[in-house]
Amino acid sequence: MKHILPILTITTLAAAASAQSAVASSGLSYNRVGLNYATNNVKGYSLSASALIGGSNVLLAGSTSIGGNSSGNGADAVSVGYVFKNVALGADATLSVGSNEAYGLNIRKDLGSNIEGAVSYNRVKDASSNNVNAWGAELAYNLTKQYQVAVGYASKSATSSSSTTSVSVRYNF
Repeated sequence: MKHILPILTITTLAAAASAQSAVASSGLSYNRVGLNYATNNVKGYSLSASALIGGSNVLLAGSTSIGGNSSGNGADAVSVGYVFKNVALGADATLSVGSNEAYGLNIRKDLGSNIEGAVSYNRVKDASSNNVNAWGAELAYNLTKQYQVAVGYASKSATSSSSTTSVSVRYNF
């Protein structure tokens, strides 16, 4: 009888840990590299990469533009963020801080049937050191577990004051 309390405590803690690990798995991949093509005024390609550090929720990301118009060519950015998994309704939220005083919030959700949706808010400095507030949305389709295609929209960017539509191909690792 005197061992019942420790056994109940251990069982309860094990059940809580098991439930937490089930909740923490969102099914979204954060370890990926991508090739993006932006339309509208920016017109050009960019490479991006992101990865979670070890088994943590700390996310490192970087991107660089290649080609395109002269104002956006060679624009490099790095950021570090923290992924809060399953914040609400199965969506993940990532808060990030990046180069050139960039701050961001990204909400991603697996919508089912290999479709993923995301909305974002970013505050960055443009070429004239003015703050730019940008809203974005993206719809992605997972061709396989490793390959994904996406179409996105951003209201503004650090290199363009007009909206931009982009198409991306990504490899998840």
